[in-house]
Amino acid sequence: MNGKWLVGISGIVIAALGAGMYYAQVYAYYEETQADAVTVAGREVPVSDWQGIDAGTSPNKIRACFTVDPAAFEGVALAPYPEPLLAPGWFDCFDARTIAADLESGAATAYLAEDETPAGADDYEILRMIAVYPDGRAYMWRHYREQS
Repeated sequence: MNGKWLVGISGIVIAALGAGMYYAQVYAYYEETQADAVTVAGREVPVSDWQGIDAGTSPNKIRACFTVDPAAFEGVALAPYPEPLLAPGWFDCFDARTIAADLESGAATAYLAEDETPAGADDYEILRMIAVYPDGRAYMWRHYREQS
């Protein structure tokens, strides 16, 4: 009889910890952001229809959806190996799989907005990338990559 209680209580505790971990990863640390411009290659580019999220717990948490003039990206370097990262399911304007497929097909172009790697970092890089469609839709994310 005592073993059943121990197993039952352990199951409840494990389920509660799992739910807490899920909440922390998907909801807890994100904050909505506001912007009327983004920095691209050292200059401010005006944006409209901004929807953005970020968290101070990871450099990878930033995601944004907005509208921009595609001509503002003329002369900006293309992003190396653009791989949009998945956004939390509740942030539904950012569909990483669709953006990745559109980048692959050429329906969108990914630009290196800024290299945010701290000085002296030799074993990793932090790149902020923006995918831009010809109609002005744009999506931003930051990617932390370890260097091999």
